[in-house]
Amino acid sequence: MTGFARHQATGTWGQLVWELRTVNHRYLDVSFRLPEPMRALESEFRTRIGRRVARGKCEASLKLDLSAGEQGSLDIDSARLQSLASGIRQVSEAMDVQPPDPLRVLAWPGVVQQAELDQEALNTAALESLDAGLDALAEARQREGDKIDTMLCERADGIESLVVQVTDRLPALRTEWEARLRERLADFKTELDESRIEQEFLLLLNRTDAAEELDRLNAHTQEIRAILKRREPVGRRLDFLIQELNREANTLGSKSQDTEVTRAAVDLKVLIEQMREQVQNVE
Repeated sequence: MTGFARHQATGTWGQLVWELRTVNHRYLDVSFRLPEPMRALESEFRTRIGRRVARGKCEASLKLDLSAGEQGSLDIDSARLQSLASGIRQVSEAMDVQPPDPLRVLAWPGVVQQAELDQEALNTAALESLDAGLDALAEARQREGDKIDTMLCERADGIESLVVQVTDRLPALRTEWEARLRERLADFKTELDESRIEQEFLLLLNRTDAAEELDRLNAHTQEIRAILKRREPVGRRLDFLIQELNREANTLGSKSQDTEVTRAAVDLKVLIEQMREQVQNVE
């Protein structure tokens, strides 16, 4: 299921920003982009995402700006700088050379003291921010899920309507098949065994009767509605039911000896394919 969320946090350590993206995928696949100070927490990040996202390809990107916090300020060791400046003057006078660039002086070890990073506070903030981002991601995915739920129920309505249409057509078909069989037998102009005619007609019905497939189609759509009401990952269950719907529609089409039933079987397959595409988005 697709979704996007962004969450930002600030503190004495600076600023961090989580960006979370999910797209359709058969299984859960999580990938990270993390700054070096946060790589040690990748396992914990992965665990927390796994608790909230059961299916999909999830890209989690964390941006960290330490310059926005106290760690971004630079403290100059005045005593060491004075000592270094004195040495530079002596060298410059002795060798008659220009003094070095001030930036090179600042790069000298010990001249600039950078505030120590509070790693524990940063770790806590990163985890809390991730949880907040996952909350926002869940809301985005829920909104999409509600739309998919509506679409799947509409397609299930369409399937059930076609099932009713074919079911209503079956009694007339049986009458037509029997009449057609008797017409062909009458062409032989000979007396036939009525019981044998009944046997042949029953064999024909057995090969072409689709009542069982129609019952299963209805049962599957009812199960889909029940599954959609569950508050748990249901994508794989829906995958299986879509396969079963498609199998029944194929069987109905292969048994069909009537234009209306064949047309209904084709319409069924169109609806089922539309459902199959959307089910790939369901967690």
